[in-house]
Amino acid sequence: MSIEGSPVVLITGASTGIGHAAAHLFAERGWRGAATMRNPSASAAPAQDQHVAVLPLDVTDPASVKAAVAATLEQFGRIDVVVNNAGYGLFGPFEKASDEQIRLQFATNVDGVFAVTREVLPAMRRQGSGTIINVASLGGLITLPFFSLYHATKFAVVGFTESLSFELAPLGIRAKVIAPGGVATDFAGRSLAQTFAEGEHAYGNTLSKVMAAMTARRGNYSSPKSIAETIFTAATDGTGRVLYLAGPDAEQAFALRQSLSEAERLEMVRQHSGL
Repeated sequence: MSIEGSPVVLITGASTGIGHAAAHLFAERGWRGAATMRNPSASAAPAQDQHVAVLPLDVTDPASVKAAVAATLEQFGRIDVVVNNAGYGLFGPFEKASDEQIRLQFATNVDGVFAVTREVLPAMRRQGSGTIINVASLGGLITLPFFSLYHATKFAVVGFTESLSFELAPLGIRAKVIAPGGVATDFAGRSLAQTFAEGEHAYGNTLSKVMAAMTARRGNYSSPKSIAETIFTAATDGTGRVLYLAGPDAEQAFALRQSLSEAERLEMVRQHSGL
């Protein structure tokens, strides 16, 4: 198949990390499409050419979502796969999270997925085909302390995707969810916000233990490219499979979770978190 007739992908959050790696991988394998991000001029965006459009898209802004989807359809005529990757983590005690922090966490991680998905579905219905791939997290299946709001959003994405898969299947459209484990990106820096300021508070002792355990675990994470490979598999395997664990740690942790009783699972989380 020539590049002119190749399938088209739209990827959100493509400025860094998983989204950036996915945009490069799809392009390397002959796909056309849009690599979208909030501010293309301020990021290491993929090279733009006639087959790759680098577009602004803020998933929290409905007008921005509409404009990016319309621009993709205008340039390429169709959208075969959407990768809803834009998102970030919010870490810290729930009690100390502000209303605005809570709103933005859900606006980005959940409402953004809804907005992009709803905007592309009419085109996919007209085609009679398409695949929605939502990047959730192992944190949409398993919890850790002080990520309650992040987990709430990712559990929502997992549940949304599975239910959506049933209603879209008769239309020839698939819905799939990716659950990466630890990824060697800047998630713990640029992509991780905190609900708390430095200083003494009621959660300080527990928080210190959890942060120390998190620091000790770093270093054995998957690369963004390996997660992008899982995304590409989900986009091209042609199956009705919905959940894709991404990374050895995700596969091991989920298998262990499935084998444990609730009491055993909760104790495992406590030990893993240094509590």
